[in-house]
Amino acid sequence: MSRHAHPTVPTQVRLCQGCELPVDIVELKRGYSADCPRCGTQLYRSDNYSLNGNLALAITCLLLFIPSHFFDFITIRLVGMMIEGTLIEGIFALIREGYPAIALLTLFCHTIAPLAMCGSVVTAHIALKRRWFKTLKYSLSILSHSRNWVMLDVFLISVAISCFKLQDYSDIYIGHALYSLVILQILTIVMIGRVSTRRYWEAWKPESDLPVLKKQVHCHNCHLSQPEGTQCLRCGKDLHHRKPHSIQKTWALLVAATIAIFPANLIPISILITNGQRLEDTIFSGVASLITNDMLGIAIIIFIASIVVPVAKIIGLAYLLFCIQFDKVKNHRFEMTIYRGVKWIGKWSMTDLFVISIMLTLVDRGQILNFTPGFGAVAFGVVVILTMLAAETIDPRLLWDRYNAKSSVEPNNKVEK
Repeated sequence: MSRHAHPTVPTQVRLCQGCELPVDIVELKRGYSADCPRCGTQLYRSDNYSLNGNLALAITCLLLFIPSHFFDFITIRLVGMMIEGTLIEGIFALIREGYPAIALLTLFCHTIAPLAMCGSVVTAHIALKRRWFKTLKYSLSILSHSRNWVMLDVFLISVAISCFKLQDYSDIYIGHALYSLVILQILTIVMIGRVSTRRYWEAWKPESDLPVLKKQVHCHNCHLSQPEGTQCLRCGKDLHHRKPHSIQKTWALLVAATIAIFPANLIPISILITNGQRLEDTIFSGVASLITNDMLGIAIIIFIASIVVPVAKIIGLAYLLFCIQFDKVKNHRFEMTIYRGVKWIGKWSMTDLFVISIMLTLVDRGQILNFTPGFGAVAFGVVVILTMLAAETIDPRLLWDRYNAKSSVEPNNKVEK
């Protein structure tokens, strides 16, 4: 639902972080956010959430990590044995099988990144209270980078997929930790939606206390628009009109991901041994097997997450780079939509790797039934990392460099509830 707020007199100008359009900053009613009238990027939102609420959420999440990660989230009865699965056991199982890189990647996405996000909120509050500048700076830097790698929602989808795969081999029981994981996921979604690094920097030193006559460059660390300079007036971060070597870095990551996607799809990603029979599955054959076993819904999810999404990310990023380098940007809003879409869908490619981790935790019973990753899983993990990094290195402001801006901008921005 969208509508127009009834703002007061404009107070100052801020550069849009998506297209660098100077926009008048106005006071909004509670529950509203202001979007850039040109590119649609959210500029700011009203102070509807208290910082103390963020702290309470972060502490609650940290407490939930203990039961959700160290107790069983699922238990199966396999060949007369009760097997309990925990998140940490899945990491150890991957290491034992000789896949430490995949173990580290899955651990980072479902444990380290959420822990870093919650911990950085707590340390940011301590830094504000104690007036520790460096602690605040590093905490907010960790917060802004870790939130994009929090994938508890993807892990929960992977648990559901694993249960469907195992239902033909075993009886499945929900563990207590799964309830903690669901609550933890809900709270992390709420926290990601409400935590803003800009608000913490405003609590440290309000933008109104840094009066400047010209707004020529935008700091992407603390989101302060300011005159030309080498370092930010508020956070001390190096200032750049564009991310340094953005195009070159993105092309390098994209080419590497394109090369890695071939072995990721051609080499078996998982190996299941049942009754002495060895079944090797690539991503494609795994999808086909699910369809054969009347699991069409799961097959569609795996096909989209493991095949469509990585390819779409590579094509989408290549299209944006082509538009930037050859001046082919025609519909700027459309290109910005592609950019936001590529950033959003990136994490869902982790579904297959999470499924492998869960299956390896539960199905490792020697000669009767055994499950192990294939080398295709390593290549697939490389694709996931490279495409997510490529989405971070590309600078969307490059899409607007040759855009003929209007001579004047209306101060009343479109806002959304």
